[in-house]
Amino acid sequence: MIKPRIIVTGATGKTGSVVVAELLKAGYPVRALVHREDGRSERLKSQGAEIAVADLSDIERVADALEDVQRAYFCPPYDPYMIQGAVSFAFAAKQARLEHIVGLTQWLASPSHPSLLTRQSWLVDRLFSMTPGVAHTIVNPGFFADAYLVTIGLAVHLGIFPWLYGNSRNAPPSNEDIARVAVAVLMDPARHAGKSYRPTGPELLGAEEMAKAIGRTVGRSVRVVPTSAWLFMKTARMGGMPIDLMSNVRYYVDDHRLGAFELGAPTTDVLDVTGRPAEGFETIARRYATLPRNLPTFGNWLRTLAQFMIAPLSPGSNFNRYDREPRRPFPSEPEFATESKVWRREHAINDSANPAASLREKATSATSRTAWQESQ
Repeated sequence: MIKPRIIVTGATGKTGSVVVAELLKAGYPVRALVHREDGRSERLKSQGAEIAVADLSDIERVADALEDVQRAYFCPPYDPYMIQGAVSFAFAAKQARLEHIVGLTQWLASPSHPSLLTRQSWLVDRLFSMTPGVAHTIVNPGFFADAYLVTIGLAVHLGIFPWLYGNSRNAPPSNEDIARVAVAVLMDPARHAGKSYRPTGPELLGAEEMAKAIGRTVGRSVRVVPTSAWLFMKTARMGGMPIDLMSNVRYYVDDHRLGAFELGAPTTDVLDVTGRPAEGFETIARRYATLPRNLPTFGNWLRTLAQFMIAPLSPGSNFNRYDREPRRPFPSEPEFATESKVWRREHAINDSANPAASLREKATSATSRTAWQESQ
């Protein structure tokens, strides 16, 4: 029996590359949609994927890439023009008579969120659900484990774990588990059409629990260091994170502090969809600890120490000016996910679901709104 061809957008990314690899292992023909041909696309090609080069907003090239394709994993580009790429993809999907789209979105997706990417994620979900003749499944994880472990080098070399999120918790999923959920849906779409899945890790963890898990992984005591958002943003800029992404991530830090990722977590979606239990945070951390840049060598220690010392002195980004640019639409009454009635309704959250988060919300919402007003 000939298996359907599946296209994967964002195929060189954190989840897309795993989706490609897992589908190829299962014997599916895969077309990997990439922005450019480089070393990452060559690796996918060497695994057996067919490579298609296109920007998602280029409707003609996207339409060409969808020829003879039956199913798709849509990992959106996290840039200000996400919605344009999604509209192009939806149009091409309808023309190609695509059977099914599995769309990666956000747990926070809501219509009045201060993050442009989060508002657009909500619109993309609705767009695909309304595309005639194409079934749709949503995969909406919260903060990935990757977001906490990007700084694991500080734990290895300096014994510290930066923490920006107050007393809130999360059950963070691995990139691999998110991808495996998408793959399971793509292999059996009829079972999952019209459904929404939220992959999480197996348990809610706060700063101390994560630090202890990382400490066991790297073989040393690791201390939680409360870190300000401005220092995090400076460090992210030093690491090459573009302002298009940073301007949205800053709001997710506030969402985290408000307890948005605690609500409804953990789930059993990874186990229910894939038949495999979700990976624990310590298991995920062990993979990151073995990356070359995190190995306990003198060179890595020196580099990490230098970056740690320089970060406070590095230039920051002017997000207020960025938000005021004409191409950056902003809601008249922005709301974090936990404040949004639409978000609470769509996620089946009632006001008593998380009393601690509710208290944090009441204490910070007035301050948050004042900051938004001053930035406009």
